Amino acid sequence: MPSSSTPSAPAPTRVDHSPWRSLKYRSMRWWSLANLVSNAGTWMQLTVQNLLVLQITGSAAATGLSLSVQAAPGLLVSVAGGAAVDRWPRKLTAAVSQALLGAVAFTTALLVAFDQLNLGVLMALAAVTGLIATIDGPACALLGNDLVRAEDVPSAIGVGSLVSNAGRLAGAGLAGLAVGVFGTAAAYAANGVSFLFVAAVIPFLRPVATAVTKAAPTAPREDDMTVREGLAFFARRPRLVALAGISGISAIFGRNYGLTLAVLVTGPLAGGAGAFGTVSTVLAVGGIVGAVLGARLRKPSVRLVGTLAAAGALLQVVAGLSPSLAVLLVLVLPMAVVESVSDTAGTTVLQTDPPAHMRGRVLGVWNSIRTMWSLAGPPALGLLMELAGARGALVAGGLLIAGAIGAGHLLRRRRALRPVVSPVPTKRPALSTAA
Repeated sequence: MPSSSTPSAPAPTRVDHSPWRSLKYRSMRWWSLANLVSNAGTWMQLTVQNLLVLQITGSAAATGLSLSVQAAPGLLVSVAGGAAVDRWPRKLTAAVSQALLGAVAFTTALLVAFDQLNLGVLMALAAVTGLIATIDGPACALLGNDLVRAEDVPSAIGVGSLVSNAGRLAGAGLAGLAVGVFGTAAAYAANGVSFLFVAAVIPFLRPVATAVTKAAPTAPREDDMTVREGLAFFARRPRLVALAGISGISAIFGRNYGLTLAVLVTGPLAGGAGAFGTVSTVLAVGGIVGAVLGARLRKPSVRLVGTLAAAGALLQVVAGLSPSLAVLLVLVLPMAVVESVSDTAGTTVLQTDPPAHMRGRVLGVWNSIRTMWSLAGPPALGLLMELAGARGALVAGGLLIAGAIGAGHLLRRRRALRPVVSPVPTKRPALSTAA
């Protein structure tokens, strides 16, 4: 007789939380290599760019102006750049923008080599670079996400952060070698080669099937692809508005450690440049550890981002009260770890929460907001430090961040608990017929 025993239930699928799980995709491995090369080239150029401006103009103000000119398109036309990313094929857009950035780098290298670069041309090239970057940034970010499944996007972002840090270290070291052996133009030429390498890799990348399916379930109407629609979508999305608020207040009052901790170490703690170098190293190590931990996330939320930001702000308050450099070093590491995990979680929400056909414009709006607070943050923090000192700025800034996030959470809870009163239907008189 046949056995009447019931079949055993299938074994539960093991959830992969490895921070490196995005690298199981072949295309993601190639994309990470391309980004490593690109970041190294970019930091080679950035390392010598300020020195080049000083050589040409002899003015520190001109150096700052060149950076502002390059950042200006991010403030003014990022939303239009994001709309272009939503309208155009992503791989083609990323490849063309990388090739154009390479052309700008090669042009600059030739002008430097033949001593034909003046301030006006330099500003024009900086503006063109910033304009191309308004399209290249969201195109490359979203292309990287297309190469993995949705649950592996945090890993892709975390790996990207590690690649960025590694490229920064490699680029800074290679810049000195290239300039010493071949001259300043070599750094720009190397950056141009790095852009062309990325452009050459892009055609061979293969998005995963789920990314392709979710990217365009139905073709959006033409009137859904406008800049205005992108702005309206962002404003109507409470999660994105909350994320922008958390990130903005944290960036202004809690992330400018290069300024606040430098003044704290060299002032009240009576340390020198070497002591601040040690603090900066610990911050970098904490950022790397945080990137690895953030890559283990699968479905982060805005609540998680807010909780981490508030925790980092409270650590900042304690750091501002540090009685010695040793105590500060103990606090700086978890501050950097929490900040890095929060960044990974926030970036994941930003790049996966909107529908696929809106993500370019959402990133465009985000880049405009981020440029705004990056320009407004240092002067605001500097004013706070003038009024309250380094310790006061750290303590007040941390309390402001934690208080704002806590108030936002309480306000959201009150709205969620508010009863919804349905209108009571009025009883209609019965219909009657005349006698």
